[in-house]
Amino acid sequence: MSLDTLFTPFTYKNLTLNNRLVMAPMTRAQSDNGVPTKEIEDYYARRAASEVSLILSEGTVINRPASKNMQNIPDFYGTEALQGWKNVIDAVHQNGGKMGPQIWHVGDTRSADTYPEIPMEKVSDMTLEDIQDTIAQFAASAKSAKDLGFDCLEIHGAHGYLIDQFFWEVTNTRTDEYGGKTLKERSKFAIDVIKAMRAAVGKDFTIIIRLSQWKQQDYKTRLATSPSEMEEWLLPMKEAGVDIFHCSQRRFWEPEFEGSDLNFAGWAKKITGQPTITVGSVGLKGDFMSAFAGEGSEKSDLSELLRRLERQDFDLVAVGRALLSDPQWVQKIKEGRTNEIADFSAESLSILY
Repeated sequence: MSLDTLFTPFTYKNLTLNNRLVMAPMTRAQSDNGVPTKEIEDYYARRAASEVSLILSEGTVINRPASKNMQNIPDFYGTEALQGWKNVIDAVHQNGGKMGPQIWHVGDTRSADTYPEIPMEKVSDMTLEDIQDTIAQFAASAKSAKDLGFDCLEIHGAHGYLIDQFFWEVTNTRTDEYGGKTLKERSKFAIDVIKAMRAAVGKDFTIIIRLSQWKQQDYKTRLATSPSEMEEWLLPMKEAGVDIFHCSQRRFWEPEFEGSDLNFAGWAKKITGQPTITVGSVGLKGDFMSAFAGEGSEKSDLSELLRRLERQDFDLVAVGRALLSDPQWVQKIKEGRTNEIADFSAESLSILY
């Protein structure tokens, strides 16, 4: 299979990308009291300069008291933080890249010793006033993203954080309009957030949402256990204003439902007709790299990724940890310099290469 598929352009609405490779959001927690630094600016600019077509930022939080669980997670509100993000997007554009902030609220994911001075915000304890203000703050950050010149934005609706906690019956035990026995009913909060963000940015600005079946609290849990349940979950989000579904799996090659080899992103595209992003351990297995040198089997990660991409199961491929250790990962793949790719190391989780 040819690598050319990975390096074909992609266009949707206002978003035009040079290739199909996206930098996945990865928490860095190195923004000084929530303000992105020059080091953060350079970190993203290096990826843009090395042909990452779309960068999705680390999670950036809205203006709510309990929106983050570490002090140096970046804010996406306030004069200083927004100026920091303005510097970042300008640097990314100067280096030929496109970028969207991932807009986030961590919900009830804090242990007592990680950030004890900030209270936790628990879905089942939020008042209706809390919920309405949270929705308004998501919209305010969306407007800021457009005003600053970002190319798109991503809503973090995955991995057991606030929006996902509304989806999940384990964490959403509300008995009012924001609760319910079905996933469709428990999606009301997400739908209201999406509608408010869409109203804030207008019809032509691209909105992505990141979703997952698994949770950091339980890797094996599933929200939608059948295609019909997934349809009831995803279609209302499309109707509310989502353009692209970013479908997080721990391993992209694993099928979502029995009877089909489609992964989560494949099912999301089939159900909604919208573009999707696949993600999950891309570039981490040895077989993936050996396949670039012609050594891998047909079942290697690369062959499987290209097979699914060429079959148009999904439109874009997000790469996470591989891009932490090596900012030139995309460029080296494109140029066949795979022997120069830096191996992923735990050290890269705490250092801004």
